[in-house]
Amino acid sequence: VQLVESGGGLVHPGGSLRLSCAATGFTFEDYAMAWFRRAPGKDREFVAGVSRNNNATSYADSAKGRFTLSRDNTHYNTMYLQMNSLTPEDTGVYYCAANRYDVKPDPSQYTHWGPGTQVTVAS
Repeated sequence: VQLVESGGGLVHPGGSLRLSCAATGFTFEDYAMAWFRRAPGKDREFVAGVSRNNNATSYADSAKGRFTLSRDNTHYNTMYLQMNSLTPEDTGVYYCAANRYDVKPDPSQYTHWGPGTQVTVAS
């Protein structure tokens, strides 16, 4: 099982980034997927999640209206996070994670994790 994030980087406040999470080694469509982030000095927190069949998404309040989560179960076994109107508070390491059942905000419910990708929002 492997999850690999990409798309992080340095962006100015108000800018956008699109994160990707490529999944291999398991049946992607059988897992709910989520993005978490760890800001400097803070615990890992839920950002957004998507159900196994892509018919339901959930977002942390901080992400609502700015971030859009999607997944491709058909061709690329990849999950995406479009992040707009970024602020310095969005800075952190972003991780994708897989849960065999449903989207949960508790990171301990996820069995597979990627190594993370750094997002830095600064002027």
